[in-house]
Amino acid sequence: MSAPLSHEEPLLIAESVSRFYGPRVGCRDVSFSLWPGEVLGIVGESGSGKSTLLRCLAGLDRPSEGRVLFRHETQKVDIYNLAEPLRRELMRGAWGIVHQNPRDGLRMDVSAGGNVGERLMDRGARHYGAIREKALHWLNRVEIDGARIDDHPRQFSGGMQQRLQIARVLVSEPRLVFMDEPTGGLDVSVQARLLDLLRVLVRDLGIAAIIVTHDLAVARLLTDRLMVMKGGAVVEHGLTDQVLDDPHHAYTQLLTSAVLAA
Repeated sequence: MSAPLSHEEPLLIAESVSRFYGPRVGCRDVSFSLWPGEVLGIVGESGSGKSTLLRCLAGLDRPSEGRVLFRHETQKVDIYNLAEPLRRELMRGAWGIVHQNPRDGLRMDVSAGGNVGERLMDRGARHYGAIREKALHWLNRVEIDGARIDDHPRQFSGGMQQRLQIARVLVSEPRLVFMDEPTGGLDVSVQARLLDLLRVLVRDLGIAAIIVTHDLAVARLLTDRLMVMKGGAVVEHGLTDQVLDDPHHAYTQLLTSAVLAA
């Protein structure tokens, strides 16, 4: 049953979200609310459950227990109990996913402009000139030379492919974006450039975002609030600076001390 929302309601609500793979725990009993325009980071070592949780939140893997509610117009809806056409519509427009490997989020046999324009066509755009113009605008916005609008992603470097994926996701002006290790696998100099770009775009557009990362420097730069995961459970949760500067849980202390020692 959907319930009416006030303007002060959160955008996304996770209620006791758990995901099990037989006897193995992916994530366990995770609850939180995400507010419009807020950026939440999820950190932890490999195997901590952060990517499993992200997939449950993003509509990719149905939780074994719990539910995920999303603010849609004046209602909050359970994304896993929606009619499939409405769920697909929300995933094409209201939220987007930036994958760690950009090849998972791009069509490699379609031009750069076509990759960006395709998302507009999913939203009903049909005027070729207007679609191409907006695609060109977004290529420029993510620092890809507009002269390469007809090049294919396979002709781009890894950093350029990631920026193209970001343009493809953000062109539809989503309200919520999920990012899974968005700078993973990139050279340090490329990471820094991409992080600066993401920070500007997220703030300028006022979108909410959930970012999974193992890099605490990325979390500090991009996020307002932080959840620390270990063994599938959230062990610490609070404002990013508070969690990183004054960690309370022994595991968080271990993570932050490892960064200081590096």
